[in-house]
Amino acid sequence: MRKISTRMSVLLSITVLLLLSACVGPSAEENMYNKLEKVVELEDKFKDQQQPLVEIEQKESKLYNEIMSLGMKEFDKIVALSKEALSLVEERESKLKAEYDSIMSSKEEFESVGEEIEKIEDVDLEKKAKELKETMIERYKSYESLYKNYESSISLDKELYSMLQNEDLTMEELESQINDINDSYKKVIEQNEKFNTLTEEYNNLKLEFYEQAELNIDKSE
Repeated sequence: MRKISTRMSVLLSITVLLLLSACVGPSAEENMYNKLEKVVELEDKFKDQQQPLVEIEQKESKLYNEIMSLGMKEFDKIVALSKEALSLVEERESKLKAEYDSIMSSKEEFESVGEEIEKIEDVDLEKKAKELKETMIERYKSYESLYKNYESSISLDKELYSMLQNEDLTMEELESQINDINDSYKKVIEQNEKFNTLTEEYNNLKLEFYEQAELNIDKSE
């Protein structure tokens, strides 16, 4: 057999090392981490809408209270304020749509997490990952219900401010509309509480998964 030169031997060793390093990629746990953090980024727009929505709701509430304090002798002022309130409702609707789009983008990204879960070899870690996935799916379902009910409430608000611009509006019609709005927002509040609870549960499970997978993360982020 022909003797392999030292130089050739070194080259072969380097080639083998390169081939081995090419085969070693990020683990399923690391891929999951990257996907879950991408989900966080995609929900940034959702978080950005929270404070503006609160501020718009507060302005609208002040206008509503002012309108309700006026009598029919000040109908022109009622109309002007109702138009202003209607504009705020439309602004709130726009913020809500941006919020919804952000959540749906994160949902689309999250759907690919299942592929990585199937690759996890540690049984306990796989169980934790599946629990995390199920909680997030429930969270998305909760948000979609919240969004639909909030949309319905906004539609009722629009109807109210349009009705207030009608001089022939009866007290019975007004009271009926206000009751419908109050009932609608009760559902929104309940669903919002459920969504917040599921968000907290998911965040806790995500941290537990990171710790169990021994991923080096900064908890202060």
